[in-house]
Amino acid sequence: MFRSHTGLIAAFCAFSLWGVLPLYWLQLDFMAPSAIVAHRTLWSLAILGMVLLGRREGKVMIQQFFTPRAIGWLLLSGILLATNWILYVWATLNDRIIEGSLGYYLNPFFNMLFGALWFGERHNRAQSIAIALALFGVVIQLPTAGTFPWVALTLAITFSLYAVIKKRGAAGSRLGLTAESALLAPIALIWLCWQFDSPTAAFGGSWTHGLWLLGAGFATTVPLLLFGYSTRNIRLTTLGMIQFIGPTIQLFIGWRLYNEPMPPTRLLSFALIWAAIAIYSWDGVTKAKTT
Repeated sequence: MFRSHTGLIAAFCAFSLWGVLPLYWLQLDFMAPSAIVAHRTLWSLAILGMVLLGRREGKVMIQQFFTPRAIGWLLLSGILLATNWILYVWATLNDRIIEGSLGYYLNPFFNMLFGALWFGERHNRAQSIAIALALFGVVIQLPTAGTFPWVALTLAITFSLYAVIKKRGAAGSRLGLTAESALLAPIALIWLCWQFDSPTAAFGGSWTHGLWLLGAGFATTVPLLLFGYSTRNIRLTTLGMIQFIGPTIQLFIGWRLYNEPMPPTRLLSFALIWAAIAIYSWDGVTKAKTT
């Protein structure tokens, strides 16, 4: 019960932090999205490596996770995460914050689907109504996108598959993320060397830019650790409903701060999605009181 409660708190914190993350990405517009994600990988590894050394867990990580099978799963999860981040940063830097938020609105429904397919998760009547209402709220947004929402669908599918691998894998949230970063770091470093003519240019060209890039490690590592912990301690369906917090914050950032278009259809969609969250949350509270 304690781990379930702390898992819920971790999920709320992770998605709230992710919700405001576009504000950080917009400060890094001096770099291409792929280079930003490469820096995120390198600095995350530096941060996690220091934690690993401080806790003297290096030997444990190597023994448990650096087997051929574990390396394969960790590399797959790392590639899924990197793909998701690159597209997410690209959408943010190209005035598509709201379209990115649509992807993370869709993401919970893939979580629910994968939860039913791979983990046998089932839904009662109130939960099914909430899911259907939220799905309808997302679907009515699709015509406003103007084109097939490939950005949104790719964001949703890659992050849901990442959650599945994290839940099925043996690695804990912190050690698993460290191992993922360690496997991707050589690729990130080679990419930066190939893209830039000098180390100075590769690391931002100035101290100010360099510090912003370093901060990307902190800005993404903390919510990822919280997310990894939550996937292992709460149901994917519950995680999916909580995840609506992040895209809602993103939606408001794109709409109110950066004046991206917000037609009436999107406002109606927002109302339906939050009504679904209220129904799902009420059902969860009611069940908790009767147990």
